[in-house]
Amino acid sequence: MNFERKSGILLHITSLPGRWGMGELGPQARAFGQFLAETGQKLWQVLPRGPVGYGYSPYSSLSAFAGNHLLISFDELIEEGLLTEKQLKHFPKFDPHQIDFPAVIEAREKILFKVADRFEPDADFAEFCAREADWLSDYALFMAIRESQKDRPWTEWPAALRDRDFQALEKARVKLAKKIRRREVLQYILSKHWKKTAEFFQSLDIQIIGDIPIFVAGDSVDVWANRELFFLNEDGSPTVVAGVPPDYFSVTGQRWGNPLYNWAVHRETKFEWWTRRMRRILEMDDIVRIDHFRGFEDYWEIPAGEPTAIHGHWVKGPGLEFFQTLEKNLRKLPMFGRGFKLDEHVIAENLGIITDEVEALREACGFPGMWVLQFRFGAEPMYTPGYRPEGVEKNWAVYTGTHDNDTTQSWLTQIDQNERLRIYDYLKADGAATHRDLAELALRAPAKWAILPMQDVLGLGGEARMNLPGTTQGNWGWRFSEDMIGVETVHWLKEATLAAGRC
Repeated sequence: MNFERKSGILLHITSLPGRWGMGELGPQARAFGQFLAETGQKLWQVLPRGPVGYGYSPYSSLSAFAGNHLLISFDELIEEGLLTEKQLKHFPKFDPHQIDFPAVIEAREKILFKVADRFEPDADFAEFCAREADWLSDYALFMAIRESQKDRPWTEWPAALRDRDFQALEKARVKLAKKIRRREVLQYILSKHWKKTAEFFQSLDIQIIGDIPIFVAGDSVDVWANRELFFLNEDGSPTVVAGVPPDYFSVTGQRWGNPLYNWAVHRETKFEWWTRRMRRILEMDDIVRIDHFRGFEDYWEIPAGEPTAIHGHWVKGPGLEFFQTLEKNLRKLPMFGRGFKLDEHVIAENLGIITDEVEALREACGFPGMWVLQFRFGAEPMYTPGYRPEGVEKNWAVYTGTHDNDTTQSWLTQIDQNERLRIYDYLKADGAATHRDLAELALRAPAKWAILPMQDVLGLGGEARMNLPGTTQGNWGWRFSEDMIGVETVHWLKEATLAAGRC
């Protein structure tokens, strides 16, 4: 288990600056890497990179294996000769700080689809398609059919396509050949852009932390192509769905609606689908944060017909056997080998109501958990003898906040005044720059990793919040611009990181 002290920044790729409506993989990503290196950071954490579905959420993806083609860099395409500035002459101008998803997606796909249609396949492309066939073939077909069905969920397709009738799929492959090839080309180009980005960060000795949601979206190629792995009705609709029970924050709980895994079937296959999923993300990322880790110990099962999460119940998950089998499976792959240790590549998201059994599973696996400073202050904890909000153990990742939190600056204005004064007292701060005081507290923490959202580095308010859980509108769109990073910010972050012994 590696306890080298490191720090880094949480920033999704779409939040990067740039000319083309949203952040992408190209010069701006490399410029961000240079900022990280200049300030002594060793980690870049991103959100899931799959093709977005409902609500434009990276946690509601159309595929657990494919990448989001919208992240393809226009600047890289120009450099590669696949696009010209002239062809972008009439590209719309967008707000540099907020993504207008419908308009940006329409504008970018108009360009990307033309690039893909002009692309001339070569041996490298053919090798990519062959290597990734176990997910790419179904993904490209799924997206082509979905487009032909006006983006309706697969459960609403004609029965033959919905149920993957062999003859119906063969006809679709012929009829939709151009759309299928287009999707394959875009995944190929995206893989090249990601590889270039990852190699650049590797040259800077910066590790990339990816994110893998435990559940997949019902309207995804994963469920359509692997129905036996989920609890579904004959028409593909779920019989039970995921969520969390009623708690202090919600009297009805949260009904997420994701179909639940049939773990008995997964176990029979020695978790083959999950092995492929983990292999795929670890091919691209150095470390992966597993979202809703507690679901592997037990999860809240809700009958699909229930409108809320009230009438659900706890069901045991696959537990330690799952992670032990996963590690054994990955060790058999040449790219990982016999010395592969899962605990060196995983962060367990253990936020919310966590039981002793969940913590026992995490500790048995050796995975670092997450401490979020916004959750670790408060009336009761602060009066507990010996309590330290930043923690006292090494095998943790400490954050000021996550993508689901308000920015620290905004959070501080909304909490109870007495709590705010207790925070000032604990930090020995005057309130002039408490977001920096909290960032420095995270950096000084014993935890091996300290990660700061970019919004907290910049001291931004609620306008820069990434996501408000329980809502489906107005999320995921924040972006920063180069002029937000001043010389003083660079100097402060570098000095704070050095003082904390993290570089």
